[in-house]
Amino acid sequence: MRKPKITVIGGGTGISVILDSLRKKDVDIAAIVTVADDGGSSGELRKNIQQLTPPGDLRNVLVALSDMPRFYEKVFQYRFAEEDGALAGHPLGNLIIAGISEMQGSTYNAMQLLTKFFHTTGKIYPSCDTPLTLHAVFTDGSEVAGESHLAEHQGMIERVYVTNTYNDQKPAASRKVVQTILESDMVVLGPGSLFTSILPNLVIEEIGQALLETKAEVAYVCNIMTQRGETERFTDSDHVAVLHRHLGKPFIDTVLVNIEQVPQEYMNSNKFDEYLVQVEHDFQGLKKQVPRVISSNFLRLENGGAFHDGKSVVDELMQIIQVRRK
Repeated sequence: MRKPKITVIGGGTGISVILDSLRKKDVDIAAIVTVADDGGSSGELRKNIQQLTPPGDLRNVLVALSDMPRFYEKVFQYRFAEEDGALAGHPLGNLIIAGISEMQGSTYNAMQLLTKFFHTTGKIYPSCDTPLTLHAVFTDGSEVAGESHLAEHQGMIERVYVTNTYNDQKPAASRKVVQTILESDMVVLGPGSLFTSILPNLVIEEIGQALLETKAEVAYVCNIMTQRGETERFTDSDHVAVLHRHLGKPFIDTVLVNIEQVPQEYMNSNKFDEYLVQVEHDFQGLKKQVPRVISSNFLRLENGGAFHDGKSVVDELMQIIQVRRK
């Protein structure tokens, strides 16, 4: 029997936790990664190198799926010091991805080369082969452009959409992205920021349509904490409702929610100032929207932050796969 095909969609920091555990399983992995980041190192590189898709999320996914020795990982993730002038704050890996993207003619080509170089377990695809700008329309009718500016606006986001940053063409999915989704046995969304890591992929029309058409099990890993400027006061049911609203109909089959309590006063509010309180549960609301809800202890506490325990999440996903394949 062939290996099950699992595709994970989102941003680099969130989905890396899942990918790192998933690569230890006997599965065929693909990661589809957002290219709408315009903050930090990725944002600076985008300003200086037109047509470069932001490399930060791709860098984190590359590390998560690679069997590179720990020392090489440290080299790749090394961030230049603040006193280093034009290089200040840039991870070395971002510069490598930017350079190879320019050399190969696209970020898509660069990632195919780098996955071989770093012996990654799966495939890595940018969701789009051109840099995108994320737009958020708020419930008061105002609109903000740029992922890094969303949290600055007071109000609740109604919907998001993406445009090509440097031309008026409609954003298109990268090569093999649609095919990968349609051929998957399971598609995993998240974990990660709802409006800035997950939805920027789904609102690319071809990707959204592929998710509606695929026969794959679509699983959503709900965030543990609410996020400033994005999901304040959101329940887990609210997260799912937003995803369904953006694609026009229900498409999620399974939702995984953490029910383990984050200890009071544990979160380091200085280090993780964008995360507010634990996401509240609305199981009745979830059951109205999705066929299956899996609630368990998915919590991993580390360095003052609350994260998903990759092994626990992946163990649940593998059980679903095994049942589907019988």
